[in-house]
Formats: sequence, C-alpha cells, structure tokens
Amino acid sequence: MRINFVITELFVGGAEKCLTELAIGLHGSGDDVRVFSIAPLPQGPQAKFVERLAGHGIDIATAGTSQPRGVAKAYTTLKRWMSAGPADICQTFLFHANVLGTHASAAATPSTVRIGGLRVAEPIRWRNWLERTAVRRMDLLVCVSNQTQAFASEHLRAKASQLRVIPNGIDVARFADCQPADWSRWGWPRDSQVTLFVGRLHPQKGLDLLQDQIDTIAPAGSRQRLCLVGDGPLRDDLARWSESVGHDRVRVLPWQSDVAPLMKAARLLVLPSRYEGMPNVVLEAMAVGTPVVCSRVEGSQELLGHRHHEQTFAPEDAVTMARLIQRLQTDDELRQLLSGENRRVVQEQFSTVGMIEHYRQVYQDLLAARSRIR
Repeated sequence: MRINFVITELFVGGAEKCLTELAIGLHGSGDDVRVFSIAPLPQGPQAKFVERLAGHGIDIATAGTSQPRGVAKAYTTLKRWMSAGPADICQTFLFHANVLGTHASAAATPSTVRIGGLRVAEPIRWRNWLERTAVRRMDLLVCVSNQTQAFASEHLRAKASQLRVIPNGIDVARFADCQPADWSRWGWPRDSQVTLFVGRLHPQKGLDLLQDQIDTIAPAGSRQRLCLVGDGPLRDDLARWSESVGHDRVRVLPWQSDVAPLMKAARLLVLPSRYEGMPNVVLEAMAVGTPVVCSRVEGSQELLGHRHHEQTFAPEDAVTMARLIQRLQTDDELRQLLSGENRRVVQEQFSTVGMIEHYRQVYQDLLAARSRIR
C-alpha cells in the first residue's frame, strides 16, 4: 500500500506518537509510507519522533507554518506534495490535518481513500463546524475511543458507516522495565509519596482541582507531595502557586523527554481533565504499573473500566478525586493490586502491535471495497 500520513505537527504528544509507531510499523512490513507535518518540524529534544521516522528511512515533508495566515500556503503545499506522490490511503491526524489534509487530498488525488483521525472530543463550535466539512469527504473517521466516536456522531455528524474505533497502543515492555527516578534530584526525600501529573499545563487538564485540594493531596509536614510535569499557558501561574505553597510540597517541572522513570517512582498518576480522547499518559502509567486517578472523560473509562471505582471520578468532582488519591497514597495492598491489573489490561488490549494490525486491516478492507465498486 502507498500511504500518506498528514498531521498538524510532530512535537511530542499522543497523536504524534501514534502516527510514528504506525508509520514505522507499516513501513517495516513493506508499505510505501510518507509523512507530512503542517507545522515546522521540531528541533532539540522535541524532535525525537522526527528522528525516529527519518532513522527508518521514512520521507518527511512540512508546510512550515503554524499561523492562521499560513493556511493557504499549507493547503497549496499539501496539494503539490500529494500530486507528486499519489497514494492509495491518506490518513490524517488532529483537527488542522483533518481539515486541510482531507480537502487537499480530495482536490489533488480524488481516487485516494481518505481517512480522518479524531483524537480529542473538543466541544468548540467553530472547529466542529469546520471539521464537519472535511468529514463529509472522508471514507472513514477513526476514533480513539467509543466516547470519541459518540462525539463524532453528534458534533461532527459522521454517519455510523463512516466511524471506526481503534484505541491507542503502547510498547509495554519499554515502560515496565524502566528504573524509578530519585526524588532527591529535586530536593525531596527519596521516600516521598508523590502524586504525579504529566501533561500540558492548560485549563483543559483541570489543574485547578489539584490546587483546590492541595491540603488533602499533600498536607504540610507529611511525606506526600504533588509533582506537575509539562509546559503550557498555565506554567507561570502554577510556578508562582507552587512557590506560595512551598516547594517542599509542590514542584512544577518542565517537559521531560522520558516520563517513565517519574511514573515508576510515583505512588500514583492523576489526570483531572475536562475532556480527552484516549489519554496516552494513562496508558503509559498503566504500562509502568502505576495506579491512576482520572476523571471519567473520553477514553478513560475504556482504559480503567476494570477498576473504575478506585481510579475514576466525575469531571469537576475535586472532593472525590482527593479522596481517591488519599486512599492510594496510604493503601499499599490496593496499590499493588491495581498496578498488576492495569499492566495486564494494557498488555492484553492496548499493544502497539495490535494497533498497527488493526489499522492495516482497515486500510486493506477499504481498498478492497473500493476495487469492487470499480
């Protein structure tokens, strides 16, 4: 198969990781794969997905723009790129790529099978309206969870026949075999009982719930701590807040290229998001064997449904979140039980190999159906 992948950007993130694993897996089995990023390619530590793709001999192109004024340029560049290498499949990931990639593919190579990728259930009206124009021209829309699929049906008006769920996958062995971080590196005792957040420091992530409950999550004078890892628009505000609370209780660390050691060292991961798709950070924590406290948003129930009473809470319910955190901080037996069960679920249901094979089968089925019509 000849496959063009189009994505909004290739900075380190869940959708970007999925594309990278998928492209490398399909390329390794003999498919002709190319990748296009609308935004400029990242540099430095954020370039690890670009480096992995290039290291496997996969061609990467970019429109080199991340500004609204660059939309026309991106569309023209995409059409030219697609016309130069007509593909059997065009798979897009994320909002901007879904819109520009689908319309560009329809214009440049009308016979290409067009497949969108819905990663986040983001209830923003103007975006939903614009994405609907692309969905009408898609042969299929792949959603990362059942709840994301329901969102696509309601807000993007996708037909049932257009929708398919393919969950994210993860390399369990890489995460399970990591060594734990040493908290003394950040000035905390080695035996600190740390609640860890990893993700974008953005209002979407519900970090204000953690701030509201800090006296329960990390009481003054206790061994319990809260560590926030990531970058984003709330970073400066959170840094000032952590300083006011005290760095002996709260730390805000910058984005880390490898969070597995931090997850291994933490007592639990917390994710109080207001909306998601299927949070990769929860998959990673499960693979490490770290229990999770997560809001019941898109994807989380499918990941944690086996023990949802101990690990999920209703969005915005800060009190229940704090109670679940407190229990996991102190109940060693429950933490051990959840650690083993979470890892088993990921191994059985969310492997990278399984994800790649699922996509491959979908592509082959669509091409076979297209050839029968012809």
